[in-house]
Amino acid sequence: MSVRRGRPTVAEINVAALRRNLRQVRALVGPAVDILAVVKANGYGHGAVAAARAFVAEGAAALGVATVEEGAELRGAGLQGPILVLGGTLPGQEDDVLEHGMTPAIWDLATARALGARATASGRLVSVHLKIDTGMGRVGVLPDAVSAFGRELGAMAGIRVDGVFSHFACAEDVSGPAVARQLALFAEAVEQLARVGVQPPRRHLANSAAVMTLPLAHQSLVRPGIMLYGVPPDPALAACAALEPGMRFRTAVIQDKRVPAGTPVSYGQTFRTERPSILATIAVGYADGYPRALSNRGQVLVRGRRAPVVGRVCMDLTVVDVTEIDGARAGDEVVLWGRQGDAEITCSEVAAWAGTIPYELLTRVGARVPRVYADA
Repeated sequence: MSVRRGRPTVAEINVAALRRNLRQVRALVGPAVDILAVVKANGYGHGAVAAARAFVAEGAAALGVATVEEGAELRGAGLQGPILVLGGTLPGQEDDVLEHGMTPAIWDLATARALGARATASGRLVSVHLKIDTGMGRVGVLPDAVSAFGRELGAMAGIRVDGVFSHFACAEDVSGPAVARQLALFAEAVEQLARVGVQPPRRHLANSAAVMTLPLAHQSLVRPGIMLYGVPPDPALAACAALEPGMRFRTAVIQDKRVPAGTPVSYGQTFRTERPSILATIAVGYADGYPRALSNRGQVLVRGRRAPVVGRVCMDLTVVDVTEIDGARAGDEVVLWGRQGDAEITCSEVAAWAGTIPYELLTRVGARVPRVYADA
């Protein structure tokens, strides 16, 4: 890992760990199922281009993004191969889709007509994936409208229906009856499409949890996201695959000071020391993506030991109590999540303390936090 000058707050990204995580997906789904690596939201905070390159190098057949702009970033970095725009397209983005050879999700005929018209006018063909709403309740064609929608979409000039997919309403546990119902509705939708002459070669539902625990959902393509970055979608699934965290979020102590009992700490004075204490101010705050919800609740690693967050997390700074950590001083490395020696604080732990999910923590690591890449 290269040494940086300046502010010590850094997200260290291990691209070799990302590649190994994709191998875990391959081991779970077998050689006959293709892998679409989801790299939306800046590669879950890890850097979309670096993550995409790692996954493609390890054999990912396609990449998944949320927006046309995210797809254009990948193309601008020289990434080839299919890019599925999971969030669909908006009016006026037709030329961008065609220019960059993207595959948009479709659930609206007006959008499909506009894409088809632009493709036809330029002598091209645009591939699309039809989105079915089997129970998520967001975007997608409802099951009772699939036949009519598929008939019109399949006959549309300039359009090739290359895939059909749906989205599980549960990202953490795919063992319940609601998931079984979604699987059944999806199978029925695929049959309805076949009856009107639409037989897309790509069929996909499986998120990370389904990749790990539900082989019936693997279909011809899977869409792992969070597991590729080394975080199980639920801590209970950690034993299902040997995942390696791709991000180590660290900073450093910028001041240490001894204070007497009764010393108030940070905004609102929500914490007061109960004994003579050693307080360490660290160079990270909620503007970096370290949640304010960790005020008086979180923990960090200093010299391989856990130190509690005391007082409110500020925009740029946070205070921790290092009284129990011998020799702690300014300049010491502080790990917010990740390993430090033999100790570790996982992103899932931090998310639980903050009352959120690791997806949110990873994607909220701020733009002012440099990503520093290693390959080991």
